[in-house]
Amino acid sequence: MTPVPPRVGTLPAGPRDAITDVAGVTVGHCTLADGEVQTGVTVVRPHAGDAFRDKVPAAAVVLNGFGKSVGLVQVEELGTLETPIALTNTFSVGSVAATQIRACIADNPETGRSLPTVNPLVFECNDGYLNDIQRMAVAEAHYRQALDACGAQVEQGAVGAGRGMSSFDLKGGIGTASRVVCLRDGTHHTVGALVLANYGRLPQLVLSGHAIGAALAARIAAPPADTDAPERGSIILLVATDAPLDARQLRRLALRAGAGLARTGSVFGHGSGDIALAFSTAYTVPADPARPMPAVAMLHDALLDPLFQAVADGTEQAIVHALWHARAVTGRDGHHRPALADLLAQGAPLLPPTPNPPHGGAHAA
Repeated sequence: MTPVPPRVGTLPAGPRDAITDVAGVTVGHCTLADGEVQTGVTVVRPHAGDAFRDKVPAAAVVLNGFGKSVGLVQVEELGTLETPIALTNTFSVGSVAATQIRACIADNPETGRSLPTVNPLVFECNDGYLNDIQRMAVAEAHYRQALDACGAQVEQGAVGAGRGMSSFDLKGGIGTASRVVCLRDGTHHTVGALVLANYGRLPQLVLSGHAIGAALAARIAAPPADTDAPERGSIILLVATDAPLDARQLRRLALRAGAGLARTGSVFGHGSGDIALAFSTAYTVPADPARPMPAVAMLHDALLDPLFQAVADGTEQAIVHALWHARAVTGRDGHHRPALADLLAQGAPLLPPTPNPPHGGAHAA
């Protein structure tokens, strides 16, 4: 098989090819892998400080709303994040949100009293095919473990919230990527993407422009019984950038994550919860009204096209990475999802060799 994942686009990646190439962003996982329980939590921190006191600008787009996330209404209204972003399974949203509230109260004891209430932000996908989701196994300690594990290196595949996820009838999960752009005004910016991939039907799979789904389906000796059922999966698409953008502009970036998703063969199916959120680390908004608001020169909208390309390419690359790095998992009732890597290793190659991917920082775009 191709020794490295297929390369999407021509823009250079950051040094890690991960969302953590955006300065200050960190990611942590807690993975639960024990027989019938195949699930977990993934946390994305926008910066190392207290997100309740120092909020980051953000915006979300619902591509298809078959989802049970918490916190999107206030993000839509106020255009900021005030907790880390949590990813988990559908039935664990409540417990993770409660833990985020408790964590904020511990750091800010007047939360909900003399201070405003906090807006927890939890995204979900349904991992019930591999995970016994009715056990509601994710507890407060698991969110805290993922939060404490946040760092610059991001493990990908069947880890954290991605442990029990399926994508294109294969093993899905967590994937990440980054792209570096040079704008016409001479500035360089990084765009990072992280996905929780749990969507798609195998015959529809397009990998880096190559429609390989039908050929891969032929390599599965015993296709899942629900191969012909309508898609009921979901995907969460997170985008981070160091470009100075306001919430309106970040909504435009989030929308372009859908372009990267569509390239992989997704049609945003009826039963799919496809949600994208974008945030900027270029400045923070103080919670305390006595503190001065930041004086930031936003990018002109006419300069955004390279960032749009970076979002689309980075999102597609993150999905490729989620599939590429995931390993086969057997879970609830013996349900099994094979790994893309294993299927590609069988028979004639379906993908051309991938050249060494370009990487770069501010000097290389």
